[in-house]
Amino acid sequence: MRSELVVYDLGAETQEIVLRSEHHIEAPNWMPGDAALLVNSNGRLFRVPLADPALEAVDTGFATGLNNDHGISPDGTRIAISDKTETGQSCIYTIPIGGGAPERVTAEVPSYFHGWSPDGAQLAYAGFRGAEAEIFTCPAAGGPERQITFDFDHCDGPDYTPDGAWIWFNGEMDGAVDLWRVRPDGTGLERMTSDDSVNWFPHPSPDGKHVLYLAYPPGTEGHPADLDVSLRLMPAEGGDSREVLPLFGGQGTINVPCWASDARRFAFVRYGQ
Repeated sequence: MRSELVVYDLGAETQEIVLRSEHHIEAPNWMPGDAALLVNSNGRLFRVPLADPALEAVDTGFATGLNNDHGISPDGTRIAISDKTETGQSCIYTIPIGGGAPERVTAEVPSYFHGWSPDGAQLAYAGFRGAEAEIFTCPAAGGPERQITFDFDHCDGPDYTPDGAWIWFNGEMDGAVDLWRVRPDGTGLERMTSDDSVNWFPHPSPDGKHVLYLAYPPGTEGHPADLDVSLRLMPAEGGDSREVLPLFGGQGTINVPCWASDARRFAFVRYGQ
């Protein structure tokens, strides 16, 4: 299965294939300065310079069982990673932006990183503390976690708005998987989509105008790989969405924050034979 790392320009409505790889790569973030992308593959992290694209390994110390839940702090100094090497289940750590020894953040596992607060003080993540996954936050330096969603069948993909006022996420309730938003203190829960698609991984744009997300076909269970899916864009305050492009992908396409700082471009991964 070939992976294609792609940058989409909203204004020009163009796609640029940055890298084709026979490795299974996933979940692009933009590095500080927007000159490179960060992806994972085979339990490791890789930097991909846009000027000369190649997979350049990032040192993650003992953490060699990474999944595709990672992201860069707003000040560009740290990378949050999710890794199972030490605990046997996904645990959140941070490492220096250039790589180095992991520092543990979450005491409870499994925990899957998804978003930094705009001030860099908090992390938002999905965690199983029973049979269902809910959304939690905790200090980025480690500390007590706070549960902010309740009574969902499953939650995932929390990501902050650029003003820090909301956390968007996907939540399953009564058999439907929709996008929701909630205040960081757990109040003000709002359902933001209500259609037949199975909607995952909402990412608010840095200019506060849009939310990009991944739409699976009706009836899809979980967030599998290797399906015909759609990247869609909706207004930040809710309303009708539009398809940006269809692709073959799913798991690994846009699991984590994928917008460039200019709010014009986003990165994603698609797959093919």
